[in-house]
Amino acid sequence: MSKILLFNKPYGVLCQFTDIQGRATLADFIDDKEIYAAGRLDMDSEGLVVLSNDGKLQHRITDPKNKMEKTYWVQVEHEVTDEALQALTKGVDLKDGKTRPARAKRIDEPESLCTREPPIRKRKHIPTSWIKLTISEGRNRQVRRMTAAVGFPTLRLIRYRVGSWTIDGIRSGNFVTLKT
Repeated sequence: MSKILLFNKPYGVLCQFTDIQGRATLADFIDDKEIYAAGRLDMDSEGLVVLSNDGKLQHRITDPKNKMEKTYWVQVEHEVTDEALQALTKGVDLKDGKTRPARAKRIDEPESLCTREPPIRKRKHIPTSWIKLTISEGRNRQVRRMTAAVGFPTLRLIRYRVGSWTIDGIRSGNFVTLKT
């Protein structure tokens, strides 16, 4: 029987179960050692991590050929422009090639945000804005590189959705187990 666990990963947690340097890992939140993360989030990113003991499901989630969509809430430095959003929707040239077209739109700060420790840096005279960005590939630090490439560095990155699963109703540091 397949196990699927949806975890809302906090900032500063490694997306693995062990760390020789003693940093926070999934094991600090999840006792089940028979499951593995289907994809990763960087230590400085937050949000949905899907874990499972089903190798085929993990492959469907992570293989770029399957084009499984992932949606991110991205806080960027400055007020994002329409031109930058349009560039994101067409695909952005990165050092490892052009990204697939994405869906990008300006949003208000999400109401369900948890407090982040430490908070993002605040600059007195530099505003921030939020983008909802949906991509169908998963290159290393792709979202951060995309927003930087269009002139808006990422300050906070939260993965909201993977496929049809979201972090709705899952507090930071908590998880739900799905019945399969």
